[in-house]
Amino acid sequence: MDASSRAAIVEARTRLDAVAAGQGGDALLALADELFAVAHLLDGQPTLRRALADASARPEDRAGLVQRLLGQQVSAGTLEVVQAVARARWSRPLDLVEATETLAREAALDAAEQRGELDSVEDELFRFGRIIGGDPELTRLLGDRSASREGKTVLLDRLLGGRVSPVTERLVRNSLTSPHVHNAENSVERLSELASSRRGRSVAHITSAVPLSPEQEQRLAGLLERMYGRPVGLQIAVDREVLGGLVIRVGDEVIDGSVAHRLDEAGRRLAG
Repeated sequence: MDASSRAAIVEARTRLDAVAAGQGGDALLALADELFAVAHLLDGQPTLRRALADASARPEDRAGLVQRLLGQQVSAGTLEVVQAVARARWSRPLDLVEATETLAREAALDAAEQRGELDSVEDELFRFGRIIGGDPELTRLLGDRSASREGKTVLLDRLLGGRVSPVTERLVRNSLTSPHVHNAENSVERLSELASSRRGRSVAHITSAVPLSPEQEQRLAGLLERMYGRPVGLQIAVDREVLGGLVIRVGDEVIDGSVAHRLDEAGRRLAG
């Protein structure tokens, strides 16, 4: 997504903030549901998204098209946000889909904040990501871009229904039933990081050979906070294959202090 589309998302997010101001958690969750539905509609209708991204048409004409198509189908708030998307200037039609999905996720996280569930949503997303990562068949099914949205929805409802927050359920279902998902575990991990960033902190993904004690977790969090100059939340997975030590990933930066990594390096030096 280039600069003009990124600027358009910022403009649309400003409109979403105005619509969401003062609304309760249930209303925000309904707003998220409708925005996800609009994103799915745009994804499945190339002619429509081309019309809404047509730079040769006047912005108000594009907003009028949204009014005619959706005015009786969605709430006034959703209509206002989608019209803001239609008025913006986009680099390519598919950016409208990505933008509307982004706004839907933001509305869902707004709902989590209003409901006081942001901590639990972040934790549920992390845990579900680990479940996917530990089950090759589940990874294959959810990452299959040729599989039907309906089939994936049934599978996810069976896995999540009644077990997680409604916000978590919406985020996972709508992200993993998108035909554009490449890696299900990574997609859920990114959702968890979005929830964490709402709390003003970064996420450190820790892989350890053994579980860490609460004291070790506290010391590690303090060390990383000093390194990065901001609060850092820990998401810890146990993997016996690292043998000892830790593998730490914060964003794109990886600190590999595992015994397995050091043995691998020593073997390469010997071979050289």
